[in-house]
Amino acid sequence: MKKRPSIGLLGATALLAVVFFIVARHHYDREAAPQRAADANLFPFVRSMDGTRPDGDLRLAAGDALVVDARLRRMFDYYLSAVGEKPLAAIRKEIEQELERRLKPAAATGAKRLLARYLDYKRALVALEQRPHIAGASITAARARLLAMREMRAQYFNTTETQGMFGFDDAYDMDAVTRLEISQDPSLTAAQKKAKLAGLDAAMAPALRAEREAPLAIVKLEEAVNQMRAQGASQDDIYRMRAAALTPEAAARLADVDQEEAAWKSRIASYLAERKAVSAGSAKLSEADQQLALQQLRQARFSADEQKRLAAYE
Repeated sequence: MKKRPSIGLLGATALLAVVFFIVARHHYDREAAPQRAADANLFPFVRSMDGTRPDGDLRLAAGDALVVDARLRRMFDYYLSAVGEKPLAAIRKEIEQELERRLKPAAATGAKRLLARYLDYKRALVALEQRPHIAGASITAARARLLAMREMRAQYFNTTETQGMFGFDDAYDMDAVTRLEISQDPSLTAAQKKAKLAGLDAAMAPALRAEREAPLAIVKLEEAVNQMRAQGASQDDIYRMRAAALTPEAAARLADVDQEEAAWKSRIASYLAERKAVSAGSAKLSEADQQLALQQLRQARFSADEQKRLAAYE
């Protein structure tokens, strides 16, 4: 769902944003908050999960051996994101019941042992966050953080488990940090930076390359959508184009996003018109009464969470 920017195409400001992204993403991982796809109400384990689909998956190899990969980790994280709404013991029990339901006894036992170590690892991450030299969003801190996390994982997982659960994310993050270091190295000329970045591109694994290039492909796709709309294309035309470029399911989700965005813009336009009328009608009121009238309008038209977004339009 979430895609990551192609660093080689970004400017200095956006490059710095990538560092914040890496730090924030690993903080997010520490809190065990996974991606969610709200296209089915399959897992109402806690109130906040209503309308979500469990992330991750369980896979078996030959001989019913559990495949330890990022999808398994995301499944753990999906359940663990309920921390704060459910006690950890209850969440762990729920995960173990799911493992027992979907796996044969031997595989389920191994998966539960892995879950126990994963929980220990998560606790250790909390302590790791307190180390001063990895705090902040600097490039140096980002690299130190990645290396410290890698070193700490060896205490909880074997090489195969570590590569399966974290290998791709580690490769992506280290590539991002290396590119930032090159781009911001004052000892390098522009030509030298370009050559070093090109070297990273050439050595990049195909899966990592696809991950980096995916956001650019989406940007180009939506540029094409905007051009089609400007030329009078129908929603059906846009859906077919997106379905051909992505998948029918992805095209349907993007169509839903289009509708939600259009509805939001319509609500904002109506609100701004009403706000203007309220301001004009309350011109003789005190400043406090005017603000009260506007707040009553906000509360009548938007939820508490939606009101947080209004400042950008007022």
